[in-house]
Amino acid sequence: MLAVITRYLTILAVAILFAWLANGFWGQYAAFVAGLGVLSVPLIYAYFNLARLQKFILLNRVEALPAASGLWGEVFSRLERLVRNMKGQVRNIEKQHERFIQAFQASPNGIIMLDDQDQIEWCNSIAEHFFGLNFKSDALQKINFLIRRPEFIRYLNDRLFDEPLLIEQMGPSANLSLLLQAFPFAENRRLLLVQDVTDLRKAEAMRRDFVANVSHEMRTPLTVMMGFLETVQTLDLEEAQKEQYLEMMMTQARRMKNLVEDLLTLANLEANTLPAPNQKVQMSTIFALLKNDAEALSQSKHALKFTTDNDLNILGDERELLSAFGNLVSNAVRYTPEGGKIDVSWSVSDQGQGVFAVKDSGPGIPAEHLPRLTERFYRVDRSRSRETGGTGLGLAIVKHIANRHQAQLLIESTPGNGSTFKLIFPLDRLISS
Repeated sequence: MLAVITRYLTILAVAILFAWLANGFWGQYAAFVAGLGVLSVPLIYAYFNLARLQKFILLNRVEALPAASGLWGEVFSRLERLVRNMKGQVRNIEKQHERFIQAFQASPNGIIMLDDQDQIEWCNSIAEHFFGLNFKSDALQKINFLIRRPEFIRYLNDRLFDEPLLIEQMGPSANLSLLLQAFPFAENRRLLLVQDVTDLRKAEAMRRDFVANVSHEMRTPLTVMMGFLETVQTLDLEEAQKEQYLEMMMTQARRMKNLVEDLLTLANLEANTLPAPNQKVQMSTIFALLKNDAEALSQSKHALKFTTDNDLNILGDERELLSAFGNLVSNAVRYTPEGGKIDVSWSVSDQGQGVFAVKDSGPGIPAEHLPRLTERFYRVDRSRSRETGGTGLGLAIVKHIANRHQAQLLIESTPGNGSTFKLIFPLDRLISS
């Protein structure tokens, strides 16, 4: 303030001096003009600087103001620093805001921000996908106008947000299960977090089905065995009848034993997600074992043919491969009627892949069953599967073993024309003798 008063008094003194000098030489009129001229110089300079300041403000370039002298120079300098600092702060806030937006966009969960009127303030792309929203057009729209599920509207109106809400059949294909929960925050706003629990729900359903299937598969042989045991205990049977009942009980016991062994095998395969080891497996040895087991199971009721390329072997786990190949061969024997043909082969495809194939002349499988054959306990004909001693887990085991060896299981079948099961191994799993 003292500097301003000093400048003002200096200008006023100069104006008086010029007026006094002009009065001495040219009279009072000249003195008035001289004094007014001296006073007008700083006013003109001030107007000039104000005009420059207005121009740079309109161009949003205040931080690039040109140099000025005197008080205006100090004003311009301070204004430049102030604007430069403010713009730097704004850029930092914008960058931070952008990072928050990017983080929310990267979230696997849907995020929707609602104002105090339940209008959409912001949502990420996952939420748009879940609910069919478009933030650009749906911003500031009431969310209950866009998501019109009765349970969601009731959840929003009741304001009881302590528990999440499960909404089924959502998404573009109406196949998603979404778990939604609202979290109130500042100024009566709400944050909706939405999680896709479709896979979790499927896993829970699979677990329930698995327990139910195992219980059902175990209950049947146990019921049969208990019935036979009760008969043997309560009735005075002839030796031949006792032998017959004991043999039937042994059959049911073997069935339960096979089921338990298959369950343990499947559990071990599912727990071990690592690729199979690169150990050399002699296919000639595998084929010799497969042929012996197939002949024992067939009891000369089928025409069996085994063809192998003895120069081509596999890198993998011998026990697992024998289990997978054995399941395919035993299935062919069990489901092919007497007198049918079964061809088992091991060869190289035109693409250089190893192909283990089992072709039978059985009844074939309808096309609608093919995608589900590798599901646990899935059977095309349950009664026939029990008659042949199948557990319903064989192809599930084959699929897991194939995955461990980077192989592909292909099933080709036409009702009335038999079936072909192929395991196709990649080139890096093959090795010459």
